[in-house]
Amino acid sequence: MWNLIWPILVVILSNTFYNICMKSMPNDVNPFGALMVTYIVSAIITAIIFVFMVKPSNVVFELSKVNWTSIVLALVLVGLEVGYVFVYRAGWSVSTASVVANIGLACVLLVVGFFLYKENVSIKQIIGIFVCMFGLVLINL
Repeated sequence: MWNLIWPILVVILSNTFYNICMKSMPNDVNPFGALMVTYIVSAIITAIIFVFMVKPSNVVFELSKVNWTSIVLALVLVGLEVGYVFVYRAGWSVSTASVVANIGLACVLLVVGFFLYKENVSIKQIIGIFVCMFGLVLINL
């Protein structure tokens, strides 16, 4: 059971601090400069953890397994980070921006799951999409 719970707790905790940091980023800082520092620090941290986990002798072998997804993910992360910077600079509150983004994401991923991964979509999930859309309208009124 703990194997199911701890990863989602990490996501929730990390996402909480993520949104706090994004909302707290100074308006006069260039978002790409700030993100560059963020990614450099992240690269250093992940490199240390990576080498520790796979042992230095296995680094090249493990890196040889990397494919196109890492490159696309890098582009996606830049879009996600810059998007949130500008969402908060546009005046969104921290209490609604993430909710709106995540509800929209959940609805889109339901469709993606159905078409791309052939996941089953129930009538409850379809009704849930409409409830979410109504919720988005209410949140943004």
